[in-house]
Amino acid sequence: MATARSSGSSDTAGRLRKAGRTVGRALHLPFTGTVRSIRKATHAHGAGESGLGKLIELHAVNGAGDVMITVALASTVFFSVPTDQARGRVALYLAITMAPFTLLAPVIGPLLDRMPHGRRAAMAGAMLARALLALTMSGAVATGGLELYPAALGVLVASKAYGVVRSAVVPRLLPPRFSLVKANSRVTLAGLLATGIAAPIGAGLARVGPQWPLYGAFCIFVAGTFLAFTLPHKVDSAKGEARAQLSDRSGRKPSLRTVGVSVLNGLYANAALRALSGFLIFFLAFLLREHPLSGQSAAVSLGIVGVSAGVGNALGTAVGSLLRARGPEVLIVTMLTIALGAAVLSAAFFSGLMVAVLGATAGFTQALAKLSLDAMIQRDVPEEVRTSAFARSETLLQVAWVLGGAIGIALPLNGILGMSVAAALLALGAAVSVRGLLGAARRGTPHARVA
Repeated sequence: MATARSSGSSDTAGRLRKAGRTVGRALHLPFTGTVRSIRKATHAHGAGESGLGKLIELHAVNGAGDVMITVALASTVFFSVPTDQARGRVALYLAITMAPFTLLAPVIGPLLDRMPHGRRAAMAGAMLARALLALTMSGAVATGGLELYPAALGVLVASKAYGVVRSAVVPRLLPPRFSLVKANSRVTLAGLLATGIAAPIGAGLARVGPQWPLYGAFCIFVAGTFLAFTLPHKVDSAKGEARAQLSDRSGRKPSLRTVGVSVLNGLYANAALRALSGFLIFFLAFLLREHPLSGQSAAVSLGIVGVSAGVGNALGTAVGSLLRARGPEVLIVTMLTIALGAAVLSAAFFSGLMVAVLGATAGFTQALAKLSLDAMIQRDVPEEVRTSAFARSETLLQVAWVLGGAIGIALPLNGILGMSVAAALLALGAAVSVRGLLGAARRGTPHARVA
């Protein structure tokens, strides 16, 4: 009888274990299935074998963490106080973070350019720095104290340092028969999708407490720190590379002339579009808070414009990965012209709808113009200095974004005036770059000189 009872207990325990495993699999399946689906998408077409898939995943983590910090800062610096006070806080934010960054940004690219053997460590360090800074900011975010701003500067510098290294890493991870434009499109699109998913999660955490999005950012960036070291070792190899000595034709002083006429003018055009992006972010943030879209709250108005810009950016990235255009110069001129036309129309017929249209157009044209610039760098810059050229061009574009944002925060809150200034920024970029781009497209561009 004792044996029978023991056998019955064993059968019951076995059934319970089996039921527990079944329930565990049922609960675990949505997560493992999602992870497998994401991995299948990011590792498709040889990206898994080359290591590009891991970089795509890392960039998604980067985008999710950055947007968590952005949500926390917006809820503290911007939404928690009246408009006049918020404007003062954002001006202080610009003075303490953006102004020093304008001085630091030109140093970041060349400094990282001198450390080709430590790219994985540099990306991991940028992730870890932001994780620790997010934890530091969580103690000050509720009060909005001055200690918040140096930490925000550190986050900004670390984020841009990651961006510079990431631009230099992509060419090292291209799968066979995979263009650089397509690779950059995949990486950028992954970041945009992760941002779109993480933004509402961050907003929900902010309702629990202003520090909770920063706790989320801490966890995300810690995961990114470990993920950076899973990139292939060839990321840290500088075999076959040299630094681009971006000197002028006479070799007397540093400039961007060495990379070729098309690339130089493409950089100017992209800088104008990137400045437009920074300008719209800061100017519209205050304009729509003071004058929301018809029938909407300030938060909803900002959300509509932000979603429009994000959708435009994602659409431009997706279209860029499908295009097989052989004339990137013409495409950049087209994008600059479209953005300029949208800005002029927004100034002439200012309304909430036109603002949303301009946001979507800015996102779309910026994405396609940047992909075209990448194509020109891949085509015109010799392979041994291509990685360096990517790093330095990205630094210039980041500085343009900062300067555009500074103009946006300094401008009076007048919609027609703001859209006119946006059009002027683009017109300046067109005046500097369009003639050179079209001339290069007509006569064909020789390969760049290696100084």
